[in-house]
Amino acid sequence: MVKIVYIYIKMTAGISTYTYTWAIGVPGNMPEKPMDVFGLIEKATNLDISVVQIADNIPLEAFSDDQLHKLKSYADEKGIALEIGTRKLTTDRLNQFIEIADILKSKILRFVVDGKQFEPSLLQIEETIRPFLATLGEKGIYLALENHDRLFTKDFVALLKKLDSSWVGICLDTVNSMGAGEGLETIMERLGPYTVNFHVKEFSVKRHSHAMGFEIQGMPLGKGMLPLKETIKHIGPKCETAILEQWVPPEVGNLQATIQKEDLWAKESVEFLKKALDD
Repeated sequence: MVKIVYIYIKMTAGISTYTYTWAIGVPGNMPEKPMDVFGLIEKATNLDISVVQIADNIPLEAFSDDQLHKLKSYADEKGIALEIGTRKLTTDRLNQFIEIADILKSKILRFVVDGKQFEPSLLQIEETIRPFLATLGEKGIYLALENHDRLFTKDFVALLKKLDSSWVGICLDTVNSMGAGEGLETIMERLGPYTVNFHVKEFSVKRHSHAMGFEIQGMPLGKGMLPLKETIKHIGPKCETAILEQWVPPEVGNLQATIQKEDLWAKESVEFLKKALDD
């Protein structure tokens, strides 16, 4: 019997538009001057980070081709590699975002399958993706499906096996599947081998003071319950980037204080992530 040996690529730390969610703006809580993509790249430069993921809270579909080319030039000037992400996996959106990924030379196209009033079946998801498999391969783009609240890990595995493509994998978020009642051990065991993009999100689970139920909330990386080093060991060999995301609890009634806290958490968490990836 031939033994298969995987060669793992050391992951590079990155930040996302969901590292600075409050600074970019949450509906109903918009700062006077929301952070834009250029401000996010500046943050990466200041943090000595070389990867930036632009997700759906800065919708790239609103950018013209000229604006996308200017963004790519600016990122190149700063030595930043771009990754992109969006949600609502339809044929039109997948086609549109493959083109955007091609312009920005993003090797990752992260998709949250669901959208507002849009929850396709596994068969519909498969039928949407299949016609694009050849194009993804030709352009060297990984379609990274993010684990989220509705679909179970077994659903993602079944879908990937049916598609049977090296260009479709998982964007693994360390916390999202808790919304589907699945813990980290299940997530890593089932989805780790298929992971092509890694969302590192710290969390804590605390019982309410009345003892009836639990609350899951974000923490600075290294100060919660995420066993990061052990988690990294389960990530598949195709994953090249570990992207920091944050769930920062708001400072009630003080958006500016919340944004400042988010920034402090980002600085602390990036340093922790870099060290974990280097060890």
